[in-house]
Amino acid sequence: QVQLVESGGGLVQAGGSLRLSCAASGRTFSTSTLGWFRQAPGKERQFVADISWSVGNTYYDDSVKGRFTISRDNANNTVYLEMNSLKPEDTAVYYCTCRPVLTARDRYESYYWGQGTQVTVSS
Repeated sequence: QVQLVESGGGLVQAGGSLRLSCAASGRTFSTSTLGWFRQAPGKERQFVADISWSVGNTYYDDSVKGRFTISRDNANNTVYLEMNSLKPEDTAVYYCTCRPVLTARDRYESYYWGQGTQVTVSS
């Protein structure tokens, strides 16, 4: 059982920055990969970035490379997404995720999901 609670979303102008936080709890997340997906209106959920909890290896979608940074605070059981140079196309609900150990990245049905936090970027 894994619980994920996102925070930090809001409204920003293009070119601005936001920092999202995800508080994780449960018995298995520490052996897993935590990360972020997003879903814009009328679009499919899209992978953004993830980080292995124990090792800290990171992986990013090409659309956010160089602009977003994922990090973790092991002591506080929190994962962050620092978003810089935001664009209107980044507008979406951002979901914190936990991918259990040995689960392939495309097996979304096996992930744990938070409830999401809205990010809106105005032009």
